[in-house]
Amino acid sequence: MQKVLLINPRACSRKSMRLPLSLLALGAALEGRYAYQILDGNVDSDLERTALDALARQETALVGITVMPGPQVAPAIQIASAIRTAYPAVPIVWGGYFPTLYPEAALNAPYVDFVVRGQGEETLCELLERLPARDAGTLKAIRGLTWKDGDRIIHNPERPLRSPNDFPPYPYERLGDVTPYLRPSFLGSRTAVHQAAVGCRYHCRFCGVASMFDGHTLLSTPARLEAAIMTLRDGYGANAVQFYDHNFFDREATSVPLLEVLARIQMPWWCYARADTMAKFSASTWDLIRRSWLRMAYIGAESASDAALARMKKGTKVEHTFEVAHRCREAGVVPEFSFILGGPEDPEGEIEKTFALIKRLKRIHPECEVILYFYSPTPQRDPQAGVERRDLPLLQSYGPSGPDLPTTLEEWTQPQWIAYVCHQDAPWLSPRMRGRVRDFARVLACRFPTTQDVRTPGWAKAVLREMARWRYACGRYENPWELNLLRRCIPLREPQKESL
Repeated sequence: MQKVLLINPRACSRKSMRLPLSLLALGAALEGRYAYQILDGNVDSDLERTALDALARQETALVGITVMPGPQVAPAIQIASAIRTAYPAVPIVWGGYFPTLYPEAALNAPYVDFVVRGQGEETLCELLERLPARDAGTLKAIRGLTWKDGDRIIHNPERPLRSPNDFPPYPYERLGDVTPYLRPSFLGSRTAVHQAAVGCRYHCRFCGVASMFDGHTLLSTPARLEAAIMTLRDGYGANAVQFYDHNFFDREATSVPLLEVLARIQMPWWCYARADTMAKFSASTWDLIRRSWLRMAYIGAESASDAALARMKKGTKVEHTFEVAHRCREAGVVPEFSFILGGPEDPEGEIEKTFALIKRLKRIHPECEVILYFYSPTPQRDPQAGVERRDLPLLQSYGPSGPDLPTTLEEWTQPQWIAYVCHQDAPWLSPRMRGRVRDFARVLACRFPTTQDVRTPGWAKAVLREMARWRYACGRYENPWELNLLRRCIPLREPQKESL
């Protein structure tokens, strides 16, 4: 039987790595139908050699590579190029967020043959069935596939989104030793990750999830969620879980059964959430949240201005952010508020308004976390386009007056583009604005050391708090040289860079 090689290029440090859920999902779909092997560059320091050795041992039907925008693109190029050079006849398929958002840039590379857009389980299996013929007639029938027909790039129609309940459970055993993936965090000493739902019903203009799933969301059943968490706990020793759902609390009615499951299991957990949804929860649901052992929720506050939120198509209001801060404090939950700074319209004014709002939130819930990003537009689906093109997220330039998007993978690895797609910079920001945000973030992080830091001694956090107190109180954020000096000696954890 020909083998399928599934590869997760290096994307983070070993201490930050988590279970490669995208490849486990593909493996579950392949189980019993095709032989396959999962290789993870976050674990394997010599991924290229391991991949080439695997290809040498057994005939391979195709190589599938999952790719996120940002720092994972360069390692993906490296491994794909090496495989193409050594085994030019082996088909190479890219999937994941990056090729879904920018399929033509991916296929412009000579070492990428196919792009799987969106959910990949069924598309990959259908491609494997039709690869032996590999003619245009058979390839055109595969929904969700982008491919090359000579010099032309063909985008097949979209594949309808499928529920997680339609697919088998993750085959964790295919990773070999799962222990390295259960990382210590403030939640627990063996923190696992899981995805119980896919997609999000909202259309935020800066969010890759909206571009990828176009406002659709599908949830796991409570029974499936319970089985998955029990497997991680009883089968592999996990004692905490981080949910990678795009939006865990879709609606109150669907959230309550899931919370009841988690309340029975009583394992500390973390998730993504929306301020408007949680702000409208009833008192009984908030009591259930408390009993479920939710420790932290990453909540997109985004802006201090209702007008800016409307421009982003966020669908929330500033009042929801304040309400959820109050409710989280009452329930013992730490809200991890993220903010999108510096949109193209009045970036400097919005930045200052957001700083003021953050200080108000800290008065309501001093333990709340704050994550600061710069606004990054992501490709949107054009409702006026033809049927074929409406299935694809489209963007020709970066923002209304920004540079043209790269057309090659190598361009996407340039530092400025990595910074743009990772929300770390924007072309319309002045050096003064970048510096202002950087300095505010430094003062804020020292004045309120993160709850997630379980390594830094208490006395060191106390020193940072006291040294930053006067700057924070007076709004004197510029050039915090003494805090920069202290941070060289006290390596406080940075959640924005390290996640949990």
